[in-house]
Amino acid sequence: MKQQFLLDPSITFLNHGSYGALPRPVFEDWQRWQMEIERNPVQFLARRSAALLRQARERLAAYVGARADDMVFVPNATTGVNIVARSLVLRPGDEVLTTDLEYGACLATWRRVCEAQGATLRVVKIALPLTSQDFIDAMSEAMGSATRAVFMSHITSPTALILPIESVLREARRRGILSLIDGAHAPGQMELDLNALGADFYTGNCHKWLCAPKGTAFLHARAEHHAMLHANVTSWGYVAPEGPSNWDGFIGSGLFERRMQWLGTRDLSGFLAVPSAIDFQQAHDWPAQRQRCHAMAIDMLHRVAQRTGLAPIAPDENFGQMAPLSVAHQPAAALRERLFEQFGIEVPVTQHDGRSFVRVSVQAYNSQDDLARLEQAMQTL
Repeated sequence: MKQQFLLDPSITFLNHGSYGALPRPVFEDWQRWQMEIERNPVQFLARRSAALLRQARERLAAYVGARADDMVFVPNATTGVNIVARSLVLRPGDEVLTTDLEYGACLATWRRVCEAQGATLRVVKIALPLTSQDFIDAMSEAMGSATRAVFMSHITSPTALILPIESVLREARRRGILSLIDGAHAPGQMELDLNALGADFYTGNCHKWLCAPKGTAFLHARAEHHAMLHANVTSWGYVAPEGPSNWDGFIGSGLFERRMQWLGTRDLSGFLAVPSAIDFQQAHDWPAQRQRCHAMAIDMLHRVAQRTGLAPIAPDENFGQMAPLSVAHQPAAALRERLFEQFGIEVPVTQHDGRSFVRVSVQAYNSQDDLARLEQAMQTL
């Protein structure tokens, strides 16, 4: 499997979670689309792109358990979060509820939005080690009459935790509170059924665990919320009439699609290569690959915990293909650079609540030898 990817063989790559990595067939399909665009850019972008993007979106929608009409492509999950956050009308006294486990860029988005509208971002501290019931209780009890929206990660970035969001989503819906899920790490790392999950909004990256080109992601919104969402860039979708027209070749026909899809001239080739990433994973029995990688990550988690005496921060079922290996608290950047410069290991070091973690990602191209090199290096820390 390692030969299927383009990674530098001289490094031990255990950081798939940050930006992903492309299989060769997906990279080649991406290049094919770039060449196709350049053969006649006007014809491709002005007359063909909407139909081609629709086909790609239909494949992705089937993969994540959704309707294509309820999805649009965006360059990354952070953009998806910004679209929802900036579209939400808040008033002084309103609250947006979130956790202290979230990705920093998204928390910055919500802080800015809340400050601009006089609302409050309420951050719930989640106790570690995590238990599902404690998380559900903490989030449910924090909801109040002022809560207008709940924002949570499906899989957290600093701590790699799979959060038990389903019960919290049901409680939010019962109370009439909008919900947005940051699924940056979820597509490709876990099975998704967005229709069954029931979040009002869900955004996920394709370029991470789905192994699609960089800058590919999606935003999913329930149909009743399409009209409230506005693109961060105002373009022709706000001008063209609804219904069949000459504009449909590049902006599409639905309101959600029109507003979000055409944001000026940009490279659409990565989105069109997403089906190739789905094909690649289906051809290589990805459920079995995920299971093997999860087992390797969990085994590593417990071996390191036994050696350091620092217990895991959650049960095994709260992790997927990433695991936070606890180490003595120390400057993260210095440790990350030491692991790379001294040992040739590409792996992030994250921090949360006064604790440091080597956040190891195990993807299909990784082997036990890769993890053994990391474990040996960590013994020198």
